[in-house]
Amino acid sequence: MRDQGTTIADRTPAIIPPIVCDHPDDVAEVRAEKHYRLAVKFFDGTEGTVDMSALVHSHSAGVFAVLADPARFAEARIELGAATWPCGTDLAPDAMYAALRQHGVWKPE
Repeated sequence: MRDQGTTIADRTPAIIPPIVCDHPDDVAEVRAEKHYRLAVKFFDGTEGTVDMSALVHSHSAGVFAVLADPARFAEARIELGAATWPCGTDLAPDAMYAALRQHGVWKPE
């Protein structure tokens, strides 16, 4: 049995190569804007606006309710090809991509 005080280096990066998200429907850029909107661009050049204003203020917002705080909403970033927030909330990139390709705007419900 190993001593509890022994530190062991994480060798996972040497075993598994880093995940690269650069598929056409992966999010390449995301920027939080006023009124709970995101400016989103995908690797294939598709871009548009995600309007989350109704969702974050909805009675059925669920995990998105925390994004009603403008400071929290402004923390939008990209992880593994998806728009996400440090609180763990994220948006499905495939649904966003399809809507933006068709309409240029997506209002998730």
